[in-house]
Amino acid sequence: MALPVNIQDLISGRTVECERIEFKAGWNPEDLVHSICAFANDINNWGGGYIILGIEEKKGRPLLPPVGLEHEQADAMQKKLVHLCHRITPPYFPVAAPCEFQGKTILVLWVPGGETRPYKAPVSLARNSPSAYYVRHFSSTIKVRDGSAEERQLYQLAAKVPFDDRINHQAELEDLNLTLIRAFLKEIGSELHAAVENIPFRELCRQMQIARGPDEYLKPVNVGLLLFNEQPDRFFRGARIEVIEYQDKVGDRFTEKIFTGPIHVQLRSALQYLKNNVVKEQVQKIPDRPEAVRFFNYPSVALEEALANAVYHRSYEHQSTIEVNVRNDCIEILSFPGPFPPIDNKALKKSRVVSRDYRNRRIGDFLKEMHLTEGRSTGIPKIRQAMKRNGSPLPVFETDKDRIYFLTILKIHPLFPANMKEDAPAGEQVGEQVEGPVEGPVTLTSIEKQVLVACSQAPLSAKEISGRLGLSGKPGYIKRILVNLRERRCLEFTLSERPLSRLQKYRMTDEGLRILRHEPVEGPVEGPVKGPVTLTSIEKQVLVLCSQAPLSAKEISGRLGLAGKPGYIKRILANLREKRCIEFTLSEKPLSRLQKYRMTDRGRKTLAKGS
Repeated sequence: MALPVNIQDLISGRTVECERIEFKAGWNPEDLVHSICAFANDINNWGGGYIILGIEEKKGRPLLPPVGLEHEQADAMQKKLVHLCHRITPPYFPVAAPCEFQGKTILVLWVPGGETRPYKAPVSLARNSPSAYYVRHFSSTIKVRDGSAEERQLYQLAAKVPFDDRINHQAELEDLNLTLIRAFLKEIGSELHAAVENIPFRELCRQMQIARGPDEYLKPVNVGLLLFNEQPDRFFRGARIEVIEYQDKVGDRFTEKIFTGPIHVQLRSALQYLKNNVVKEQVQKIPDRPEAVRFFNYPSVALEEALANAVYHRSYEHQSTIEVNVRNDCIEILSFPGPFPPIDNKALKKSRVVSRDYRNRRIGDFLKEMHLTEGRSTGIPKIRQAMKRNGSPLPVFETDKDRIYFLTILKIHPLFPANMKEDAPAGEQVGEQVEGPVEGPVTLTSIEKQVLVACSQAPLSAKEISGRLGLSGKPGYIKRILVNLRERRCLEFTLSERPLSRLQKYRMTDEGLRILRHEPVEGPVEGPVKGPVTLTSIEKQVLVLCSQAPLSAKEISGRLGLAGKPGYIKRILANLREKRCIEFTLSEKPLSRLQKYRMTDRGRKTLAKGS
């Protein structure tokens, strides 16, 4: 039976931590059953481990070339192994695979963390021997003392199967994609790739440990769906990466790109997008030096490691996506939830951060096989080193006291100027922040009134507001409305000193309350507008312009000499649409950057009357 790993990489310790590999020259059944029991208990949720027979070790490292096994020995060991594992309580059976390595036969035992932990093994193989719990402590197998802290930890932790290794009862075996599985096995150089055509699909999934259960109820496990299903967000809503690029310092103008698909595919796609569109190199000639200095605004290595860590360590039970916020002076990578205790902000400042518990033991193994992450608790040190080598400020790693989120901040290189786009595409340009008092009467559109009513009860986030109004799929639209209301002093931030905080909410001001009291609150006007329509002077000018040909908001503001006041023009256009004097040219795509405004029959009649 072939294994879904590259044997060369496994033995060298390139894809699996040395603590998870044990080498044995030959057959020692008592020692072997203790090691199997320890790996099966997987007290640290590392994903179990590997036992390799036929290779000697010294201080946890393999001595090569291997001593090897005779073919007859390997066959006999596999038969003995079945009887030996029956001595474990409850019974546990690893995956055994004879392999050729450097001209010798070796026997590799893959011992994933068990489903029915904790396990006991006999202290000796003598008849009526008592049993005990065994666990891995670094690279050693140790017996757990009765009543010890490790025994309590074993009961508390080992009985919990990590989410990525649980059976998904809502999925079917057909939800696993054979093409994706083949591509993975080929990429890592697994011997299993050559045997795929001769193995029934059900057996292939069993061998890769991406499906479990009896034949009549064989179901995928979550890690299989995350990596080998083309749309894992069907099963895990938050299994996406969102890259948001802000075009101004305030955060009013932005573009958004969402990456979906198998998590390793979306990781690679998001990284490629960032390298192509965000990462930039600068060459600077230094006086009295023959060579120019090269540096990046953000080093790719740091970016790769930070995003891979988010994919690896986030919870896929959580519906929140991974957010990559590209701002004018930094990149923020936000994932949910935060690290396991005892890791906190204090621990995150240390040179090396080591966790005793891992949220996704199987995801990490797959990512390491594809060389997308190293594991070994090297992520944070590697990010720091990459930023330092580039001459960038040191990164910031942050969580809150309840470990609700984990935030990585990569600051831009100090010699790289902040490069914010002044002109955002139409449909994304929202307006500018007004610091002085708002002059003249303030009128509200129907949707603005609804937002104010929502915020009059309690401060709300943009997401909460969009949800209450049934506009969850239109974040850009809501953002523009909130900017307009802030410009008119109807709303204010709850965290005014941190305008871009993810915890930001909006509350009504006294001015907003005053205006709302004098304005009736209505829903969107769908039918004909009743009663006479009155127009302000600026509204008449807009109508005259739109009577000749459809125009965009940018074109209208330019012709009126109001190019610097996009928010003001947006409000006028919204008012004219509510009065049914103008309409969208692309009514089915209200947020399109190609959107224009044209006069309606009602607008022509109103303008003709001079109202």
